Amino acid sequence: MAQHDFINKKPGNRNSKKTAPPKKPFPVLLVLVTVLLVGGFIFGLWYVKTNADPKLVEQQANPTPAKVQQELPKPRPPEFIKEIKEHEIQVEVRELEQKGPYVMQCGSFRTHGQAETLKAKIAFAGLIAEIRETTGTKGVWYKVRLGPYKTKRLAESDKNKLKRSKITGCGIWNWT
Repeated sequence: MAQHDFINKKPGNRNSKKTAPPKKPFPVLLVLVTVLLVGGFIFGLWYVKTNADPKLVEQQANPTPAKVQQELPKPRPPEFIKEIKEHEIQVEVRELEQKGPYVMQCGSFRTHGQAETLKAKIAFAGLIAEIRETTGTKGVWYKVRLGPYKTKRLAESDKNKLKRSKITGCGIWNWT
């Protein structure tokens, strides 16, 4: 069977007579329903007006002043609140003995230049460090230290400052 080209085919004379669409009839039913609804609403208003109770209408038109409310006594607070306010708490505070001064060491290097670099980074963090030269069995070491601190809490505070500046690896020891 041969293929038919329906896309490029020109419209033929299928409907040579073009007819106009049929006119819709006037919506009589719609007008009738609308008139009935409006008429029912008007009748309802008239019925309510003519059959209203005159005493009730007068009462709603002239409302009487509300009765004077009696003042209620304020509630008393519960007894336990008074007891809580009067109760004194006695706490024994003991001071902890300090284990001694603390020192923080942040690095130990073979060359003085490396120790100076770390000391400069610590200075940019806002702290003062010192370089101690120690001689051991394996040669000379340059240690970068901070302190002494009176309490371990102060040393931990400076250690946290250094961590925020991305300087890690510091240790806190008793200073002897």
